[in-house]
Amino acid sequence: MASRTTIHDVARAAGVSTATVDRVLNAREKVREETALRVYAAARKVGYHAAPLIGQRVQADLPRLRLGVVLQKEKQAFYQNLRAELERAIGQATGVRASLILEFSTSQSPAEFAALMDGLAGRADVVCATAVSHPDVTDAVTRLNERGIPCFALLNDFAQGIRQNYLGLNNIKVGRIAAHMIAQTSRKDGKIAVFVGGYRWHGHELRETGFRSYFREYAPQFSVLDTVVNLETRQLTYEATLALLARNPDLRGIYCAGGGMEGAIAAVQEMRPPGDVVLVVNELTPESRAALITRHVAMVIGTPLQRFCTDLIALATEAVSTPLPALAGQHFLQPDLYLPESV
Repeated sequence: MASRTTIHDVARAAGVSTATVDRVLNAREKVREETALRVYAAARKVGYHAAPLIGQRVQADLPRLRLGVVLQKEKQAFYQNLRAELERAIGQATGVRASLILEFSTSQSPAEFAALMDGLAGRADVVCATAVSHPDVTDAVTRLNERGIPCFALLNDFAQGIRQNYLGLNNIKVGRIAAHMIAQTSRKDGKIAVFVGGYRWHGHELRETGFRSYFREYAPQFSVLDTVVNLETRQLTYEATLALLARNPDLRGIYCAGGGMEGAIAAVQEMRPPGDVVLVVNELTPESRAALITRHVAMVIGTPLQRFCTDLIALATEAVSTPLPALAGQHFLQPDLYLPESV
């Protein structure tokens, strides 16, 4: 029978004395936060039976952060990955007693986003959301601000000038990256298609702007077709892509600026050989990864979710300890770029 883990095992794993572990465990004397956290991590690692109690002692004097987050598309792979990374970041947060309150919108209705955000007031210290840009959402942010609750826009910016921070990619740059990939790898000149989820997704509009500006500046030999709104749905994107391919035999590239990429992938796989149409999509999921391997997708532009969530916790922790700023900020992350040979 294996011997039970003791305080000596914790001390050895943490690189401290048993007296220090005892002080942390029994709150006998003040121990530096860094040391106490190291003892807690060691206790969890070696399976010490009193690790939960040590965790309570360590966190007792830390400031509280109740992070309220509103996301969408609960069953979509990207948002499942984001949820997992948020939970990881909350669990590993240091210097704060962090907890997560996560809500999912069942639609893209501005009223539903606003209602979910309003519902976090009183339960969350900071409210964050992926939401459309709409007066209903802006009003919800205003109400949160009036209660002293900072609000962050995640992935898609909204309530500019009112929300405290935007965290995500520089969407103008994302659009230009997609255009550069298509222009540089297309085998012939021709037509280019671009999909957006809807006109209320500010990030999609910025991606489209960057996409079109690149072609005007560096690749005017290509003709960018009128933008197609796909409502971020697979079936609508599939049908629209089939129609585009049928009507335009000289279609050379497609960029899906938002969701629904699975439909574009399926249509291109049915209608064209790999590489004939340069398809660029956002976010690495099982579907986009598989399409990279078959070379029906040329590039995936991804959000670095681990860095995204770690930075969000840090920014939210700072926000609860300072008054709401007069000026709203932006926190851009460098995108992850995936190619067929990098997966």
